Amino acid sequence: MRLLLDTQVLIWTLTNPKRLSGQARATIAEGENRVFVSLATPWEIAIKTALGKLAPPEDLEEQLREKRFELLPIALPHTRAVASLPLLHSDPFDRMLIAQAQVDRMTLITTDRQIRRYPVATLPAI
Repeated sequence: MRLLLDTQVLIWTLTNPKRLSGQARATIAEGENRVFVSLATPWEIAIKTALGKLAPPEDLEEQLREKRFELLPIALPHTRAVASLPLLHSDPFDRMLIAQAQVDRMTLITTDRQIRRYPVATLPAI
């Protein structure tokens, strides 16, 4: 299975995994699954950190490597897919994650109930 972590799920996975459901933790840890982190996620983390809304792990890059999480670039098909999404959710970072999960046929692990309203495979994280 190909998994895409939303920003909150990534942060909890790295800093406080017990906040995630047992199913989400097990799915992320399953060695057969490929776990991706969109490049939109560190971008969102940087913006929220600059605004004082978030204190991310200082060694984010190192932790991503240690966990063998793969970075997912943002490509033109992803941007086109964002344009076709219904306006059920206004967060541009979440909309990009939804589009990436749709285009690349991934399961998006999320804490956000609004995301689950889109036609995309999701796994609730809590």
